[in-house]
Amino acid sequence: MNRPDRSARRLLGKSDPLDAQAAARAVLSGRARARAKTGDGPVHSARMFKLAKDSAVKTRTQAINQLKAVLVIADPALRERLSRLGNRELFRTCARLSPLGGEDGGGDEDAVAQATRITLSLLAQRIEQHTGQIDELNQRLTRLVERHAPQLLIPVGIGPDSAVILLITMGDNPGRLSTEASFAALCGVSPIEYSSGRRSSRRLNHGGDRQANAALHRIVFTRLRFDPSAQAYYERRTQEGKTRREIIRCLKRYAAREVFNLVRTVSSVPVIGASVIRERV
Repeated sequence: MNRPDRSARRLLGKSDPLDAQAAARAVLSGRARARAKTGDGPVHSARMFKLAKDSAVKTRTQAINQLKAVLVIADPALRERLSRLGNRELFRTCARLSPLGGEDGGGDEDAVAQATRITLSLLAQRIEQHTGQIDELNQRLTRLVERHAPQLLIPVGIGPDSAVILLITMGDNPGRLSTEASFAALCGVSPIEYSSGRRSSRRLNHGGDRQANAALHRIVFTRLRFDPSAQAYYERRTQEGKTRREIIRCLKRYAAREVFNLVRTVSSVPVIGASVIRERV
């Protein structure tokens, strides 16, 4: 069920009984016809790995920003020595910084310099730890896609990460999406009619699954760089008077159709819908 109608909520209020009545009326009237995703197949496993990966990426990015912020206010001699290094060598060097003159900051280094070295070391070790986790999760996601939906990796521009996001959007039961237009709407790439007076056109869809939309966006831009057919299409539509945003919207719509047909063709056997196999058995 989608969320309750906003106008009805403003008029009637918000409570669990009112939400239950609104859901029942939506089902009886036929407005609620969507089927929920199942969570008992390889796509749900990919969703769990993707959740862990996103958390690790977020934490690693935060640690990198903190390390570079600490490096800005570090001792000039230490900052000069580390500023010449690339990111990988910087993290490796900082992870191996050792405290000087004892834990309390005595000896040759004062307390602030000692705390700075310890902080840089801890942050760099955290970055290396999360980098290892991200690499392991990337390998698991790649193997999962290669085992259950290898046909998605054949077209130009679709890598394991984009394939995982699109599979998660479709779910373990892609049969719940009756047409490729419904999948396009789910990804937020279906055209929206826009007219005012005598002017009639279509605009970008700002709804749908934004992660799937971003995956299709990356696919399109990769094809515009490396795929001759996509480049020829872009040139032809430009000569017809289409704007860049309109052309990209069309290419994203075509990419969504291609992904839908690839997954649904295999799912009729099915490969990634474990629940469908059990129902037939």
